[in-house]
Amino acid sequence: MTSATDPCSFSSFSKCVTKHLNLTFHVDFDSHVLKAKVALTVEVLVDNFTSLTLDTKDLKVSKVTANGQAAKFTLGAKHSFMGTPLEITLPFDLSRGQHVIVEVTYETAPSASALQWLTPEQTAGKKHPYLFSQCQATHCRSMVPCQDTPAMKHTYYAQVSVPKELVAVMSALRDGEEPDPQDSSRIIYRFRQPVPMPCYLIAIVVGALESREIGPRSRVWSEKEFVDKAAYEFSETETMLKTAEGLAGPYVWGQYDILVLPPSFPYGGMENPCLTFATPTLLAGDRSLSSVIAHEISHSWTGNLVTNKTWEHFWLNEGHTVYLERMIGRSMESEQFRQFKAMGGWKDLQESVNTFGANNPLTNLVPNLNEVDLDEAFSSVPYEKGFSLLYHLEELMGGPEVFMGFVKSYIQLFSYSSITTEEWKHYLFTYFKNKVGILNKVDWNAWMYTPGMPPVKPQYDSTMADACIALCKRWVKTKEGDLGNFSEVDVKTLSTHQLIEFLSLLLQEEPLPLSHVKRMQEVYQLNAFNNAEIRFRRVPVLGSHRAVCVCVSLSLTVGSLLPGGCGCVSSPSGRMPFPWR
Repeated sequence: MTSATDPCSFSSFSKCVTKHLNLTFHVDFDSHVLKAKVALTVEVLVDNFTSLTLDTKDLKVSKVTANGQAAKFTLGAKHSFMGTPLEITLPFDLSRGQHVIVEVTYETAPSASALQWLTPEQTAGKKHPYLFSQCQATHCRSMVPCQDTPAMKHTYYAQVSVPKELVAVMSALRDGEEPDPQDSSRIIYRFRQPVPMPCYLIAIVVGALESREIGPRSRVWSEKEFVDKAAYEFSETETMLKTAEGLAGPYVWGQYDILVLPPSFPYGGMENPCLTFATPTLLAGDRSLSSVIAHEISHSWTGNLVTNKTWEHFWLNEGHTVYLERMIGRSMESEQFRQFKAMGGWKDLQESVNTFGANNPLTNLVPNLNEVDLDEAFSSVPYEKGFSLLYHLEELMGGPEVFMGFVKSYIQLFSYSSITTEEWKHYLFTYFKNKVGILNKVDWNAWMYTPGMPPVKPQYDSTMADACIALCKRWVKTKEGDLGNFSEVDVKTLSTHQLIEFLSLLLQEEPLPLSHVKRMQEVYQLNAFNNAEIRFRRVPVLGSHRAVCVCVSLSLTVGSLLPGGCGCVSSPSGRMPFPWR
């Protein structure tokens, strides 16, 4: 018996469930608000149903109707981070199985946490304003009154009125456009999302956008300053999609577009259906960072199609997505590449555990999130601790092909639904019914409900990592008079990912002398790289006691002089857990 409540939502999904949203947005750049209506089609699950509660956050609600009749409503007490419950009393009683359309007329706040309003100066083009949303994890309630829980999956339709010189796109299929009959200076864009999805995946972008076709079901969208670069960078998208389909089953969302946001976009990426958001720091010019897209593509199955029921089970989304992402890398690159990326993930996990503290319950794979602000809670733990568990099970069950069979079957069984860890575990034991004895030996409590690092440390193939370590040691140990032994040949056999790791390792060492820094630039020509991950780490040391970290992420230069190390908290294009991604 699974819980019918979510500690991060005021709404209860034991009494009613949202089946469809019909959204009407008027985007007002002058006042930084959405003037909006939403019609929720709600299915009743109990008899004598007379009221429902929706999640809101800083919304100005002016009117509520139920099947066209006026409905009474009240806004409850404001919670410090969960927002305000909207209590709606219906003008009639309903029985189990009946449906009601509840329409709410409202306006968002200029400070709505889901909406980012950019001035023209914050865009690449510098001429027009820009709007983008970020609803994960519980910010949709500041944009739409809703049952803001991933347990709820619904379709949606939307009409968006914007100034006619701008373009609107959403996490849905485009369904045409027309002049706004109320205002000749505006245009209305229409969208439909026929696949049920949680509301945290509702996304909207409005700006001076252009697009280019990059495949039979894919386009890139961005300001004109980035669009051609993006089309080149992400030209392997269809190959990644086909690789993912071979592993996980058919892609059900129809379109897979990528939106490259302005330079001030502060995240790495976001897996909004039909419209992945991506940072412009992925535009390396050599497709070397496009593997971030493999993660977002993987979410089309793990997260968007099979979803964690509540945020305590977030690892179901992210652990499986990292696993599938690395399986795509295995297919397109090599098994050694997958192992190399997994080793990097273990280091990220260790860093998160060190940051939180090894005894912090938020480092549990399945944490208790009662009265926890999600924006303060999440880290790489659900990503990498989740992956580590799946990799451990892969080794126990018979290898990547065998375990990928389970993952594919798991996706097929739970598609279009939201599930808990217990449901996942029950199916694991059902699928591997001939290996229950091995599964019973797994310390599930240590993996799931114990803080700190996992109880088992995987033994990854270190071939690719060893080359990075060896080169780092050479630079650290070499005397000034022997610098002539370095040449461009040192890095010729290293992949871009290995070069990034080499520079990361140098950041952890004592600062190199200036003579070494000059020689490294001379032979490796690091300044010539446009790859943001390399530029982020390049030549981290100036002199023997101070380090300069030049962070090119977000088009910002962080020139902080920091004793002995780098002060940036995340890599520019690494897909960080919200709120940083």
